[in-house]
Amino acid sequence: MDSPHSPGRTDPGAPPDTGPQILHPSDFVYHEDEFILEGVAWPGTALSHFDRALLGAWQERMARGLFRYHLAELPTRVLPGTMRLLAQLNVQRSTERRRPQAVHSLTQPFDSQQFNFMQIRPGEVLLCLRRRPSAESNLAAADHVLVVINVSPLERGHVLLLPEPTLCLPQVLTPELLRVGLEAVLLSAHPGFRVGFNSLGASASVNHLHLHGFYLAHPLLVETAPAEPLCPARGLSLLHEAPAPALLFYTEGAGLEALARDVCRAAARLLALGLAYNVFVTRGAPPEGLAGPGPGAGLRLLLWARRPRFEAEEGAAFNVALCELAGHLPMATAAAFEELNEAEALRTIRQPLLPEPEMRRLAADLARLLED
Repeated sequence: MDSPHSPGRTDPGAPPDTGPQILHPSDFVYHEDEFILEGVAWPGTALSHFDRALLGAWQERMARGLFRYHLAELPTRVLPGTMRLLAQLNVQRSTERRRPQAVHSLTQPFDSQQFNFMQIRPGEVLLCLRRRPSAESNLAAADHVLVVINVSPLERGHVLLLPEPTLCLPQVLTPELLRVGLEAVLLSAHPGFRVGFNSLGASASVNHLHLHGFYLAHPLLVETAPAEPLCPARGLSLLHEAPAPALLFYTEGAGLEALARDVCRAAARLLALGLAYNVFVTRGAPPEGLAGPGPGAGLRLLLWARRPRFEAEEGAAFNVALCELAGHLPMATAAAFEELNEAEALRTIRQPLLPEPEMRRLAADLARLLED
């Protein structure tokens, strides 16, 4: 098979790669000492070394025309209501985006005949993340994680985090990749840098293991809404005063290896029960919540269990994936963007989720699982 850095295989619908090929992306080597654990707050004007490296390379690829469209500032409005849902009009993502793969199973194997990340163009690779080893870590670090542009961006700095593509891993979350995603959020000084995951059956469009990362210059309610403790020893709570009730894992920045393992154990249980899932990582307050507008120094990881769906919802104002569940609604048409109200949006967001009694039973089951 062609490697991800070979120009031999490309997406036939993508724009031509102009300018010099970047066959060996810059290594971004980091250590836990570089995590930013204090002072991250809105309005989010500060940028870290990681932010500057990612955004600088991303903007350079935009200038070179490597995306399917030029991303201008998106029309944005907060829907009236208690959930403070954020709607954004992004017509071109809907019209220019690659058609999602046909998926029929939560555990569908990787298929080399479908689009996959061994077909990306060399210029799409921005950085190669490498963690300096820590004596305390027992989790085998991936050799590297590539930071690659999403050629149909939903916001500024929209990237994919990929483990070695030639491993041909299907879209099932692993502790190794999730830990790197958590670390990427802590490397950023911007409170609006978020990382997330869509499983098969939960709006994943490519069955090749990846996380999404992007900057959204707006706070979301899920950063500060209070949560009900479930398993405090494992940092697990139930977030229910939010657009989409979720399992909430919280950390002040320590224990990322254990957190990644816990989340993936819970995700594996969901798959065993025939459920799909989405994950969203953001800066946020402790589970008790905060009255102020700042997200706090810690990390909130939201895990949503949902009934699997393997095709787009016909006639819906938006598809429900990790962004929408968190309260960020990228929209495809001006009419929907202008007319959508909170009640209609919440009905759409919550439609694939479990009824509250079923969710509470599942949450108790997962708390017992993690306590063992």
